[in-house]
Amino acid sequence: MFELRPIKNEIDYRSALDEIERLFDAEPDTPEFNRLDILTTLVEAYEQQHYPIEALDPIEAILYYLESRGLSSHDLEPMIGSEKQVTEILNRQQALTLEMIRHLHQQLSIPADVLIQPYPLMKNSA
Repeated sequence: MFELRPIKNEIDYRSALDEIERLFDAEPDTPEFNRLDILTTLVEAYEQQHYPIEALDPIEAILYYLESRGLSSHDLEPMIGSEKQVTEILNRQQALTLEMIRHLHQQLSIPADVLIQPYPLMKNSA
């Protein structure tokens, strides 16, 4: 049984995960469920510090939303513009404009704070 205390290293982390797995089916409003809740909070804090998840850049986010919804790049044309503009945006040859960001946010529900993040553009080889 994992002692309830801050998780300081990988051994503590693995022990806490094992305990969470053991308690996973605990009934609500029981001491076991409360223990599960505390352990989950401890593990989340450890993971945020030691295994941070990097945020998607705007293009990665757009591609994720397309894939997760079964859409194609063609479906972006009403929000971005011509097929050529969509291709240039997705290939990082052109930056998103504020108007494009507004449309993507409104029509695909991609968070605006993700879309406004800076991201690298490919150098023009011309």
